[in-house]
Amino acid sequence: MQAAWSGIDAAQVWDAHAHLVGTGDAGSGIFVNPAMLSLASPAQYARRLFFLNAGCAHDAKDSVDRAYVERLHNLLDGLPGTKLLLFAFDRTHDERGEPDMEHTAFYVPDAYARDTARAHPMSFEWAASVHPYARDALERLEQAKREGARAVKWLPAAMGIDPASSRVQKYYEAMKALDLPLISHAGEERAVLGRDAHDYGNPLRLRRALDAGVRVVVAHCASMGSDRDLDLGPNGPYVDSFSLFTRIFQKYEKHCFGDISAMTQINRAGPALKRVIEDESWHARLLNGSDYPLPGVMPLFSVQHLVSLKLLEEKAAPILTDIRRHNPLLFDFVLKRALRSGGRALPPRVFEARAFFMRSSPHVRQ
Repeated sequence: MQAAWSGIDAAQVWDAHAHLVGTGDAGSGIFVNPAMLSLASPAQYARRLFFLNAGCAHDAKDSVDRAYVERLHNLLDGLPGTKLLLFAFDRTHDERGEPDMEHTAFYVPDAYARDTARAHPMSFEWAASVHPYARDALERLEQAKREGARAVKWLPAAMGIDPASSRVQKYYEAMKALDLPLISHAGEERAVLGRDAHDYGNPLRLRRALDAGVRVVVAHCASMGSDRDLDLGPNGPYVDSFSLFTRIFQKYEKHCFGDISAMTQINRAGPALKRVIEDESWHARLLNGSDYPLPGVMPLFSVQHLVSLKLLEEKAAPILTDIRRHNPLLFDFVLKRALRSGGRALPPRVFEARAFFMRSSPHVRQ
């Protein structure tokens, strides 16, 4: 534990990828697609239970929203000084700019994320989620900035957002003017279905935002799945999504960033994780995030798997296993601080994400 905090300024530690989850039972405005409430859609139903169970809110009768936030507070007690960047999650919108609730897996309003952060300013910050096709998208972006949003969160495949579409150009220009970074999922998406437009998660589709000067944080460094190599044409071959992320990450040195959330999961740990640990030239543009509540979904992580990949020392396994049972947020942090590959480790600056969102500089500490 002491080694995990060595060299780190706790006041600068922000978890840059945390989800708000609930049912709307506290007047939060959260919407959950009926398919996630019905055994007629077993995959969707299981996803909902996994998320709520991981957040220790699944059996909180008529108080799931409140129980989820209280659990976050409880977990943060183990990470003094740390703040969570809580994500809103917008509705899917159709081509006319209207909300498409049929294809919306769940909806977490900006107002709920904002109010939760305002009620607990020592623990939380918030990121808005504004669908760029919405008719009032530009006005909502300006409002989010006024009200203290630190970023904008997208999940293009689920939300039905094509990041490369020309219709998003003015939106990107507004983001640039407002200095709001975009946190966008890329690569394969398994946790949330929604529109299920897999091609929209191609990292190369984020070039329009990058060319517009938007600071783009590619969630998980696109470390799972495959996408078409669009540089070889619209029908180019499918290649590893992480290789396409690497291409834009290396080209757009001023504007392209990556978050390392979920990269220690069984289905992601491997060459991509080794690269982000070993390549010290990348570290100044990496941000840590937990992807909470996923660290609490037991089947997704295996300490022994990381040991077998020689990314973790065997002697670290027992204590990490114990920490996970106690506090999945603390587990995620200590695990990543214990990772080693090629004689290298993730440095403190990866975890000190506050400066990136406060915009004093991309990273203060060297």
